Amino acid sequence: MGLETSDDAAVYKVSDDIAIIQTLDFFTPVVDDPYMFGQIAAANALSDVYAMGGEPKMALNIVCFPNCLDPGILGEILRGGADKVKEAGAVLAGGHSVQDDEPKYGLSVTGFVHPDRIYKNYGCRPGDVLILTKQIGSGIINTAVKAQMASEEASEEVIRVMASLNRKAKEAAEGFTVHACTDITGFGLLGHCTEMAKAGNVTLEITAGDVAYMKEAPAYARMGLVPAGAYRNREFAELYLDPGNVEEMYLDLLSDPQTSGGLLFSVPEEEADGLIRSLKQKGLETEVSVIGRVKKAEDRLIRLK
Repeated sequence: MGLETSDDAAVYKVSDDIAIIQTLDFFTPVVDDPYMFGQIAAANALSDVYAMGGEPKMALNIVCFPNCLDPGILGEILRGGADKVKEAGAVLAGGHSVQDDEPKYGLSVTGFVHPDRIYKNYGCRPGDVLILTKQIGSGIINTAVKAQMASEEASEEVIRVMASLNRKAKEAAEGFTVHACTDITGFGLLGHCTEMAKAGNVTLEITAGDVAYMKEAPAYARMGLVPAGAYRNREFAELYLDPGNVEEMYLDLLSDPQTSGGLLFSVPEEEADGLIRSLKQKGLETEVSVIGRVKKAEDRLIRLK
C-alpha cells in the first residue's frame, strides 16, 4: 500500500503473517508545555499505525531545535515523546536532530500488522455506520488559547484529547468488521471524509449535530476563532460537498485541522452497537460519536444534514 488513496501510512508485506507499517510525522509546538508537546507529537505520529490496524513496535525521534533555547526544554520534549512511546508498548531507538530556527518534533514509527487485517481508508460500503472515537475542535481551541480567550476547562480538554493514544480504540475494533478506517488530523473531518468517500466511490452522509465536539469549540467558532488551516480545508472540501442547511459554525468545526485526532471507522450497521459497547468498555478518555452513514455514490461525496 502506498500513496494511491492518500492512506495514513505505507504497508510492505514481508510474509504471509507479517506486514510492516511505516510512517513519519512531526510539527511545531501546539502547546507551551514542552513535555506535553512531546507527548502530543508522539501520539500523533503513532496514530497512523493504529489507523492501519497495526501495533507500533519501534520509533525514532525527529528533532529540529534552535541553539538559542535552553537544552532543558529539548530534554522535556524528548521525555514526553519517550513516555508516550513507552505507553504504546514500542521501543524508542534514538533518532536524529538538526539545528533550526523553530522547534519541531515528531517520530518515524514502524509497526506490524497481519496482512489480512490491514485497515484501509477505502472500502466503505453503502449501509455502513461511521463511528468517530475522539471529539473534534482542537484547532479552534488552540486558536482560542493563543488569543488568551480559552477557559481552563477548554485548555485541559484539548490537551487530554490530543495526548490520548488511539491504541484502545484500535484494540476495541478487533473482532469487528472494519470496512475502512482513517485518523482525523490536519485535513479536518471533512477533508478526511472526502478522501475516504473518493477512494471508496461512495457518498458519506454526516449529521453535523451528532458529531462530538470539544465542549467550548462551537462557541469559539461562532466568535471567529478559526485557524487558517480550516479555511484551506473547507475550500478543498467545498468541491465535493453538499452542505445542506447546516449552520455556518458547523462548516468551520468540520473543516478544523485536528492534531492527534480520533479514528473514524466504517462498519456494518449490524455491528455498530457492538463496536460502541467495546469502545466504552475500553475506558477511552475521549468521546465516541456516531456521525453518519455511507450511501451509494451520488453527485457529491459528502452530504451534511
